[in-house]
Amino acid sequence: MNANPYTLNCSILLTDIPLLERPQAARDAGFDAVEFWWPFDTATPKDADVDAFVAAVESAGVQLTGLNFAAGNMPAGDRGLLSDPAQVAAFRDNIDIAVGIGERLGTKAFNALYGNRIDGVSADEQDATATENLALAGKAADRIGAVVLIEPVSGTPAYPLKLAADAVAVIERVKTEHSVDSLRLLADLFHLQVNGDDVAAAIDNYAGLIGHVQIADAPGRGEPGTGTLDIPGYLKQIAGHGYTGYIGLEYKATRPDTFDWLPREQRSSK
Repeated sequence: MNANPYTLNCSILLTDIPLLERPQAARDAGFDAVEFWWPFDTATPKDADVDAFVAAVESAGVQLTGLNFAAGNMPAGDRGLLSDPAQVAAFRDNIDIAVGIGERLGTKAFNALYGNRIDGVSADEQDATATENLALAGKAADRIGAVVLIEPVSGTPAYPLKLAADAVAVIERVKTEHSVDSLRLLADLFHLQVNGDDVAAAIDNYAGLIGHVQIADAPGRGEPGTGTLDIPGYLKQIAGHGYTGYIGLEYKATRPDTFDWLPREQRSSK
């Protein structure tokens, strides 16, 4: 289906397994690369909890290709801290922890969810806060040769980045105002499709800024083949623009063998 290597998102898949056992479960399923949303209950976990997470990834022998910065209480609807003026200290502390994990595990991409609009706080103030925080995150990531990903997201009306162009505008603002050039677009084909973006045009227009790709079928966010999204066509288009990075499997399992669409010999990046 795809020539690019796959990375398995262990925060949306394998959820019937304790979190620290998921890297090994991914390995057992034939994958050698994984990604996670922020895997802790707080933006500033204890050192012992960080060490346990790092050990789980290392002992499984998988590569942690991507990690989200802390995003608040996502089950309750939160979608990021970085644009909230009241969360500046928490987010900046989280930058050091997340990038520290990435430095230990060779992680090269950090997803920075922008945050929802907040009642009583102007959009201008939130955007200014986000710009400063993203500049700091971008500088920290760049020190270890990594990038910060900006993602359009669906399903949360208060989240302001809906289209690829919205995310690109943020990337350009950080570059213009802070001379930080380590931010990239996270092209999640499901979110773009559901939000009504012209996916093919977005790929053509912003291919040079794409730092990571994630897939799920639409509608439904299930396995590839469960919906109508032309995932093979879009992946071919992205590869045609020179993208050689990972394809993140960030979909919801709809059947017991959620990986049956992908032959085992195609799951490893080796």
